[in-house]
Amino acid sequence: MKAVQQLREQRRPGVLVTVMSVRGHAPRDAGAKMVVAEDNVWATVGGGNLEAVAVERSRALLAAGTTEPEVLEFALSDKAPFQQAVQCCGGEVKLLLEPLSVVPSVAIFGMGHVGLELARILARHDVELHLVDSRPDQLTSERLSVLDDAVANVHVHHVPVLPELVVGELPPGTHALVMTHDHAEDAALCDAALRSGHLATIGLIGSSAKWARFRRKLADDGIPAEAIAKITTPIGLPDLTGKEPATIAVSAAAWLLHLFAAERNPAPAHVRQTHDRI
Repeated sequence: MKAVQQLREQRRPGVLVTVMSVRGHAPRDAGAKMVVAEDNVWATVGGGNLEAVAVERSRALLAAGTTEPEVLEFALSDKAPFQQAVQCCGGEVKLLLEPLSVVPSVAIFGMGHVGLELARILARHDVELHLVDSRPDQLTSERLSVLDDAVANVHVHHVPVLPELVVGELPPGTHALVMTHDHAEDAALCDAALRSGHLATIGLIGSSAKWARFRRKLADDGIPAEAIAKITTPIGLPDLTGKEPATIAVSAAAWLLHLFAAERNPAPAHVRQTHDRI
């Protein structure tokens, strides 16, 4: 359904409601679907109290952050209590409620050796994967054919001029990784990423000397120190060393997977406060 894709692209949670089975008379046949978000509903599973209960329960699942599917069974009768769907059809309906989790969004700026290796790893995961490069030869269909069997939803952005403009087009909460072939391009991307304010994390590949130059330039351009500190460099796991592109990519991917897990299962407030004091 288009609504599912829309929620996915906007990184908003929802619930897919499907009529699993019908016995007797019912407003909709098996297979009918509806999508419920916090502030909207798309399509219908039959209207009336049946649908009202499904919407109410779906929004309860959203509020609780539940990820497990749930089955609701209804006897459609005008004598049933409200929560059992007061409708006079006389049939029985079984609904499947499937929470649609927000999938991670990652943008790789620079599809060189490391970028391609990282894309190959991330493409095996259910993510929104944005690949950005200013060089047309890095984004050819032949070169990206290694991603043909991707589980991820892959978006290719070829921007010969001003690739930093792509930053503003990324979904809120995207994890951006800056690893282009050009230091000036990297610097412009870091500046744009910090000014955008809607990215989850910003990672920069490179040496400590490169970062020292970038930090000074960003400060000279008016970026506050607390904002500059949002850039993570180097990226990856600190105990996984090596300069081979595949090794760097594995390290960066593992780092991202840790971030994804933290997004799915945020620490309780009292745990976060304890960690903040350490």
